[in-house]
Amino acid sequence: MSPLATILWATNLACDVIGQLSFKAAAVAGSDATGFARWRRMIACPWIWIGIGTFLAEFVLWLAFLSLVPLSLAVLVGSADIVAVMIGGRLCFGEALTGRRSVAAVLIGAGVAMVGWG
Repeated sequence: MSPLATILWATNLACDVIGQLSFKAAAVAGSDATGFARWRRMIACPWIWIGIGTFLAEFVLWLAFLSLVPLSLAVLVGSADIVAVMIGGRLCFGEALTGRRSVAAVLIGAGVAMVGWG
């Protein structure tokens, strides 16, 4: 991939991770309420709006990225999002990182590296 495509991909990856973690933070912030009150609490949480903003930025970055690389390549290197969000979930929320998930993450990372920059 070209340097510009790599920058767009990395920025897109960062936006996806920030967005996913922001949505999780908003969901956790409202977890002590039930029903409509829970949804109101999540919507009032700043994290939900950070998530929406980063997803909008990700949308624009993804379009720019797609203008530079074939879709088949873009989707494959986009798989790195899975690994990055998994690591972010572990660091920010203490989510489980089992042996099987770790092996899968290494395989995905190797595949992304081979396809994207091989």
